[in-house]
Amino acid sequence: MCELMTIGAAILFAALAARARRAGRPARALGTTALALWGAALMWSVDCVHAYLEEGELFDLSRDDALLGALILACAAALFAALRVREVRAAA
Repeated sequence: MCELMTIGAAILFAALAARARRAGRPARALGTTALALWGAALMWSVDCVHAYLEEGELFDLSRDDALLGALILACAAALFAALRVREVRAAA
């Protein structure tokens, strides 16, 4: 579950960053957060493949894995907020 949540968030942040760049707005915080999420998604992909090869289950859809996904998304939101505050302060 955390794999799917991370990939979804990475796609969302990448799309928002691309849209902001096309509109001529600064998107550094969005882009950095998207890259962090893509890195996490790659890590979870490797973990999912390893679990599949060892246990035969590709995705873990348990409650604990969903909570881990929520924690990952909360950390990504905190990263974005910190980067955005830094971006705004640098522009002022």
